[in-house]
Amino acid sequence: MSGPLKPGTTAPRSGQYEQVGSRGGRTGEERTVTRGEPLPPTPKPGMSYVLVDPTKNGSGRK
Repeated sequence: MSGPLKPGTTAPRSGQYEQVGSRGGRTGEERTVTRGEPLPPTPKPGMSYVLVDPTKNGSGRK
């Protein structure tokens, strides 16, 4: 897993990114993002994303 990423940051890997609160609490909300695409906006300021399930095929690798 990678560290927290801010909305609008380019996704380093393809996969499922979970929204986390400003203090790191898990929300259970996940978004599928393709490597190289920006992470979508979050519903509240201060939230970020963490990679929880990287894509298992070759297209999501570094």
